[in-house]
Amino acid sequence: MGLAIDVVKRSGKRPTEAFDREKLLRSIVAACLSVRTPEGEAESTAGLVTDHVTLWVVTKPAVTSSDLRRQASTHLQRYHPEAAYFYPRHKIII
Repeated sequence: MGLAIDVVKRSGKRPTEAFDREKLLRSIVAACLSVRTPEGEAESTAGLVTDHVTLWVVTKPAVTSSDLRRQASTHLQRYHPEAAYFYPRHKIII
């Protein structure tokens, strides 16, 4: 279940959507796996980062998808610098 926080999409052309912790978690796991992190480590790292971002987001009525990416990257840098480098660029690279 998502929190009652709107996420404004990058271009602003698509409608907002509710913050989805699981979607954020999956994206961080994918970034970790893309740099060949073992699955268990990727899930653990993603859980820690997602917890930090969730604590940040609950204080906001709305955030942009760019804000979420920036926050996740900042916290991911602490736990997995290589994945943090690729995380905000993931959609651009693929």
